[in-house]
Amino acid sequence: MFINKIKERRQQLGLSQTQLARLISVPGSALSDFELGKRSVWPKARLALTKILACTEKQLFPPEG
Repeated sequence: MFINKIKERRQQLGLSQTQLARLISVPGSALSDFELGKRSVWPKARLALTKILACTEKQLFPPEG
């Protein structure tokens, strides 16, 4: 199962999907897919997400298991 904490962290910070998508320079549909695990998060987007959401990659994308 694909697990990520993007939506949880985004909501904690009070950001909408549209706002976060603009901040990381991806289409809103891509961010939605990232949050739902329908699409792998691109390396550039991963870096932007960790900066904007103020957390580490391990916090956003915990290992499965």
